[in-house]
Amino acid sequence: MSTTPTRVFVARLLGLDVFDPLGDRLGRLRDVVVLSRGAQGAPHVVGIVVEVPGKKRVFVPMTRITSIDQGQIICTGLVNLRRFEQRGAETLVVAEMFDRRVTLRDGSGDATIEDIAMDQGRSGDWFVSKLFVRRGHSLSPLSRLRRNETLIIDWADASQGPRTEPQAATQFVANHEDLKPADFAEALQEMSDKRRFEVASELQDERLADVLQELPEDDQVEILSALDVQRAADVLEEMDPDDAADLLGELPSAQAEELLQLMEPEGAEDVRRLLEYDEDTAGGLMTPVPVILPPEATVAEALAHVRREELSPALASSIFIARPPLETPTGRFLGVVHIQQLLRFPPYEPLGNLVDKNLEPLSDQAHISEVARTLATYNLNSLPVVNHTGRLVGAVTVDDVLDHLLPDDWRAHDGEAPIRKLGGRIG
Repeated sequence: MSTTPTRVFVARLLGLDVFDPLGDRLGRLRDVVVLSRGAQGAPHVVGIVVEVPGKKRVFVPMTRITSIDQGQIICTGLVNLRRFEQRGAETLVVAEMFDRRVTLRDGSGDATIEDIAMDQGRSGDWFVSKLFVRRGHSLSPLSRLRRNETLIIDWADASQGPRTEPQAATQFVANHEDLKPADFAEALQEMSDKRRFEVASELQDERLADVLQELPEDDQVEILSALDVQRAADVLEEMDPDDAADLLGELPSAQAEELLQLMEPEGAEDVRRLLEYDEDTAGGLMTPVPVILPPEATVAEALAHVRREELSPALASSIFIARPPLETPTGRFLGVVHIQQLLRFPPYEPLGNLVDKNLEPLSDQAHISEVARTLATYNLNSLPVVNHTGRLVGAVTVDDVLDHLLPDDWRAHDGEAPIRKLGGRIG
């Protein structure tokens, strides 16, 4: 391992690409796994966690790492592509050690771990050697002057509190701010319950709402129930109404009602309407807030609406045309304008001239089988949903249908896990 430095800091490795010797990219480093040796010394670094295509995280032993530098990591041999599962004695550096509070043995007070250095010994094994820490609460007046000072100390120069002690998650959230909500949710699933709640508490309401929507229902319930009740209501308000309704439907009725009472009336009303539908109907699947415009609106206005970042691709594919009021339930529903039509007409063209008159809306009581069949028959991403009076009450998208048809645990299901050969020989 001559091309590998003998000391590296973990934070500098996060997000680095991991390659095989032929230059093929395996994935991206997301964490480092260490094994505690108790009173015998510093933890032993046993491997890295790599996010491979498909957003799955796998384990690569340090014995497979042939090179580490500031731009990439190279490994060799066979890599098991089963999803990484943490064993009892293992610790994830980024998820469980960053932000942990330690007591400095020189008596100068407490500090928080912000980075960890690992050194390679003569045997080729890697060990945690140094801690990059920021001073916190100090025990003496003189030491208080050094609060927020950063320093590098030996592993042996600090003692950690019990694992049951609360741990901040500032560093973890900052290091993973680039992750999409689905990928962040997957990282949460790999954590202990305690750490999962700590990280969730650190997230802003909007970010937590996006992440919750990507978690299995059991995990959603656990995290939401662990939050302060007012914050739980605030997070529900940031969720898409259909996802919020699904989550509330998993809670005891008294708890769900308490949260609805704490939500803003307008958002709570949307959720209550969705809760009235059977989950196997179009009404139970739909979102009540698609893009709705009057027939007098222009192509330019419609394009401005579908550019909104918070819209999913499926919802952005169609504009629903109705008479005022434009909030669901709307005035008389007139039809749909597809995004491709917007691209074929000048900006000043009224949407009323572009309405697809051949697309029939679904009844809010239509069964999911009818919804799926209609989407497949006409190759659509979304469909309008109307009530018995012909007013638009929402739209159902193809991802809503897939989410409903897949097994409840599909987010945590991997299927077969092949072993990928990365070149070289296993000795």
